[in-house]
Amino acid sequence: MDPLDSRRDVTAVVLLHGWPVTDQHWRFLVPRLRDAGFDPVPVTLPGLGIGPDGAASFRKRDLAVRLREELAAQGLTRFAVVGHDWGGTVAAFLASTAPEAVTALVIEEEILPGIDVSIPTPGSTHYPDWHGPFNRAPGLAEALVAGREDAYYGAFLRQSAGPAGLDPAVLRSYIDTYRAPGVLETGLAHYRSRADDLADVAQLRVAPMSAPVLAMGGRYAMGSAVAEGLRPLAADVSGVVLEESGHYPAEQEPEPTARAIIEFLQGHHGAS
Repeated sequence: MDPLDSRRDVTAVVLLHGWPVTDQHWRFLVPRLRDAGFDPVPVTLPGLGIGPDGAASFRKRDLAVRLREELAAQGLTRFAVVGHDWGGTVAAFLASTAPEAVTALVIEEEILPGIDVSIPTPGSTHYPDWHGPFNRAPGLAEALVAGREDAYYGAFLRQSAGPAGLDPAVLRSYIDTYRAPGVLETGLAHYRSRADDLADVAQLRVAPMSAPVLAMGGRYAMGSAVAEGLRPLAADVSGVVLEESGHYPAEQEPEPTARAIIEFLQGHHGAS
């Protein structure tokens, strides 16, 4: 590996967005990470705005193992990870299955499957509770969503964003991306692997993550429940609540979100 590749390995920050958004979720964070001396590596996981991309399983642990192999093939052997929503669950399993690779972990707005914590107010009055059961019901979304993507994705995005909302043009781009053929079905697969995900999270309780974790919640979404839900799964968890954000702090409060992430990474991952 040449010196430039070695530097990239040391400073790489893998970014995993969730459902139903795209890597535009990182549009404010990426340049701030670069300015701080890090090398952001946005990744779109199968089913999160694209089709299966060769994935045979949507079990989050399996996706993490697959991603680790792909990153290694690119020469990335040590990196930090920032995961949002389902990307956060995959990020947690990446940290647990490859502790030698993941130097630090940031989880934005995700409570892993099977972790029973209450979302505090005002988030509990804003964050949707309908989409999980709807998405897991066999055949229901397939029958009802086609041609109604604006209502389906739009309802979730608007409600989960809370009072601050999302940029209308970006919201439109998210809906249009998830309208593409095959994306609905692969997105649903993330929800329908629940039994396997529950079993894997139970194992994670037995062998918690060793990487330091920064848990980030939006006050109008999961809030402090992100940190509370991660404490049984990791030895070192610190928490931040973004006061004006819903489910999308990196978009809704980009400056304080980036500042918290960069300060955390500088303390635990480091740019050299």
